[in-house]
Amino acid sequence: MTRRKKKSRRLLWIIVGTILLALILSAILFNRKDTLKVTVEKSKLASINEIVTGSGKIFPEKEIAISSDVSGEIIELYVSEGDSVKQGQILAKIDPDTYVSAVERGKASLNNAKAQKSIANAQLAASEAQKQQIEAQLNNAQKINDRNKQLLNDGVISQAEYDASLSNLEALIANVNASSSNILSAKESAKAADYTIKSAEASLRELQTSLRRTTIKSPVSGIVSLLNVEAGERVVGTIQMAGTEMMRIANLNAMEVQVEISENNILKVQLGDTVDIEVDAYNDRIFKGVVTEIANTASNSTGAASQAALLSSTQVTNFICKIRIDPSSYLDVPSASSKFAFRPGMSATVDIYTSRVEDVLTVPIQAVTARESEDEDDDEIEEIVFVLEADTLRKAVVETGIQDDRNIFIKNGLKEDETVVTGPYSLLSKELKSGLSVEIQDKEEDSKQK
Repeated sequence: MTRRKKKSRRLLWIIVGTILLALILSAILFNRKDTLKVTVEKSKLASINEIVTGSGKIFPEKEIAISSDVSGEIIELYVSEGDSVKQGQILAKIDPDTYVSAVERGKASLNNAKAQKSIANAQLAASEAQKQQIEAQLNNAQKINDRNKQLLNDGVISQAEYDASLSNLEALIANVNASSSNILSAKESAKAADYTIKSAEASLRELQTSLRRTTIKSPVSGIVSLLNVEAGERVVGTIQMAGTEMMRIANLNAMEVQVEISENNILKVQLGDTVDIEVDAYNDRIFKGVVTEIANTASNSTGAASQAALLSSTQVTNFICKIRIDPSSYLDVPSASSKFAFRPGMSATVDIYTSRVEDVLTVPIQAVTARESEDEDDDEIEEIVFVLEADTLRKAVVETGIQDDRNIFIKNGLKEDETVVTGPYSLLSKELKSGLSVEIQDKEEDSKQK
């Protein structure tokens, strides 16, 4: 073989080798490009606080709306918004002139009723005296008639004289019966007069009460948190209708947060659960509280019309939950410019700690995904995680418990210190399967890709 041929064959082998190497490198690069990249974390023992979050407003625990029971013009207003008041303190006065006149008329009616009672009593006494007089005459007539009967039998007097005495006796008997009827009528008149007096007394008490109510007094001690009226305005009394709300008095030393909790979470919340409270007015400050009241009825289902609207709508159903703010958590908040830490209407967000477990097996929430069972005869949804063993995935069906904002409690199906896939979500939810080979991707790289 000539030297030239040997050189050509060597060149050919070099070309073939180069092509094969290129193909191998291309295959490696191609496979590396198609290899799924995932983020992972270890399962570990930890404590979990299950939290229900809600937002709402701050209100006084006790706030009383003050309305006037009587209508009229406000002639005096003794308080301003923000003033401290004591129980029984006079807040305002309504023009009393109309009610003074009504009381005077009531007193006159009562006096008239008492006069009618006196007249009825006098008539009763007269009727009883008249009856006694007639009864005396009847006794005398009875004796005369008995004597005339004997004289008639002896032939001393005529039949006409006897008949006259008998007629007089019968007339007196009739008069006695009439007097008894008159006495009964007089007693009934006196009784009616008693009822008239009682009615007049009740009317007078009512009128006097209305007169007293022209002076508005504070039923409790507290702060005037809202003032809706000014001196000179007319107010409508609650006796006739809903009435005008004049002001509100609240105890700003005892505040609560009223939040709306969705129907999916309300059953987790219990009375006495501890709460972290963030108030928008105080940055980076956490206040403590406790759940004191949980509504039994949804906040948007009051009344027949609202219930009908709720049944036909797709709006979220929420329940009001009241949380008392622990005073010890804001003792240092009031300053010289603000006597009270909170004002009614401030916005707040709460984290309600509903459950807690200690030293349980946990994985990140995003590691758990739900899929339909691979068993054709089973239509149930399974909760699964993918465990990384070497570079190969294994599907593990798990049973989960409570969760917080990062981790979830794994009751069954996993062991401590196993490596589980935590992302990306698109792979976890659909593409990952048992037996797939994957590469571990750095979290920072994953976050950049997102």
